[in-house]
Amino acid sequence: MKITTHLILVSAQPIPNLTPILDDTLRPNKVVMLVSPDMQERSKALEKIYKERSISVERCLIENPWDAAHISDRILDLLTQYPQGGIALNATGGTKLMSIAAYDAFRSCELPVFYVHPEHDRLIWLWPKLPDVDLSGRLKLKDYLTAYGAGTVERPKITGVTEPLRRLTRQLLTNIDRYAGDLGAFNYLAGQANNSRLTSQIEAGPLSRPLLWELLELFVAAGLCEINGHSLRFIDEDARFTANGGWLEMHTYALCLNLKKALDIQDIACNITVNRLAAGHTVVKNELDIGLIKSNRLHLIECKTQQFKDDKDADVLYKLDSLRDLMGGLQGRAMLVSFNRLDKPSRARARELNIQLCCQTELRNLQHHLQIWLTHER
Repeated sequence: MKITTHLILVSAQPIPNLTPILDDTLRPNKVVMLVSPDMQERSKALEKIYKERSISVERCLIENPWDAAHISDRILDLLTQYPQGGIALNATGGTKLMSIAAYDAFRSCELPVFYVHPEHDRLIWLWPKLPDVDLSGRLKLKDYLTAYGAGTVERPKITGVTEPLRRLTRQLLTNIDRYAGDLGAFNYLAGQANNSRLTSQIEAGPLSRPLLWELLELFVAAGLCEINGHSLRFIDEDARFTANGGWLEMHTYALCLNLKKALDIQDIACNITVNRLAAGHTVVKNELDIGLIKSNRLHLIECKTQQFKDDKDADVLYKLDSLRDLMGGLQGRAMLVSFNRLDKPSRARARELNIQLCCQTELRNLQHHLQIWLTHER
């Protein structure tokens, strides 16, 4: 059965329209997109990805996605262009009526139809009856985020974690109970140094808070900052970012890299900036601490070292939940890695939102927690 063209039903969940295209055994020369009026932007994102791979694209507008007769007529007219066959239907997306009408049209012409399982990343042949196909994991972060509407995706090159920073991280995690409270004060100082001189003032003096003084000495020893009396100055903006929680992000990223080969992680990046074009042609910028693709689904990890008060924990959780839905769709997954322990209501809220937590002393075994999370699908 030689298939050179896929007919797809564009929907809000675009990944099942991508994974068969990226599989070498199923890759077509052409994609025909059935597009309803509300899916125009999603179809443009998919078209961009297809054309980057030299796959030609044709759009077929469905004016009313709830009119089965209209849909069937449009598809049957289109199929007259393929008297010799060579076209298959991906029945995964679209409205239910679009999927049913398309299936009936293809069956009446005895043309092949398949469906992509949304959780197990497996292609199931509906007709003719053929063995299921486990789709290859070729999807990368840029394509995934583009499919969900990203205009540009910026991912800086990470050269590695220096030994002084590794040593600092080990000391912080080994003494996490000791430093959890005062790290918040240090983060405040790092936040206040967001100025041209990269400096902030330690108003009460470090000697009045011995643990804060210890923390300052650790970050000075790591080469990130200097102390002159009551003045704290960071070496450069990268050092200030690293000191202000970036060290936990880089540590988590390094552990994910350790697991990449063993767990078949397809792609991974940290400190990602996603620019999206919103209504009114304004650019909305979203920043992701860590994003990775495993089993053709997006996993987001947010890393926090601040001690939040009042309902700020909830803000972080709701933001992570929103980003997962916006950029990962129904199959997206999320984890919060926190130097501090969340209160009981926030932990309950994380369970409700299906956000995995790894907090405070659990960070000593972070790689183990990451491995369990990445290998046990919900």
